[in-house]
Amino acid sequence: MSEQPERAHFAGMPIFTKTLDFLEWLIPRTNDFPRLHRQTITRRLLDAALDFLDLLLDANNQRGDKRLDGLRTADGKLDRVRHYLRLTQSLRWLTPGQYQHASRAVTEIGRLLGGWIKATQSQIESSKP
Repeated sequence: MSEQPERAHFAGMPIFTKTLDFLEWLIPRTNDFPRLHRQTITRRLLDAALDFLDLLLDANNQRGDKRLDGLRTADGKLDRVRHYLRLTQSLRWLTPGQYQHASRAVTEIGRLLGGWIKATQSQIESSKP
């Protein structure tokens, strides 16, 4: 199976592929959330997840301290995604298996983000006289 063209651009950056995979899984799941909450909790969850992707894309186009700031902001946004997912699980909008899948995906994305933050910090520190 060949890689989708838009993903080929990020072949060297697994965090983008994992984030896109997570979004492709999450968006259809939210269609099953109660209509009453689609403009509140559902919207906040999706906005946080999509904002996270936007922040990664922005940080990828930056260097040095600006990149590090963007990655830290993305980390905060990913934390919101975690909390909204917990809430949806508590409300029983996700099955235990779905929540487990989402948690694993977000944990993996967080691990990759943490590695990127550390690498960026190291680059900044090594470039200082």
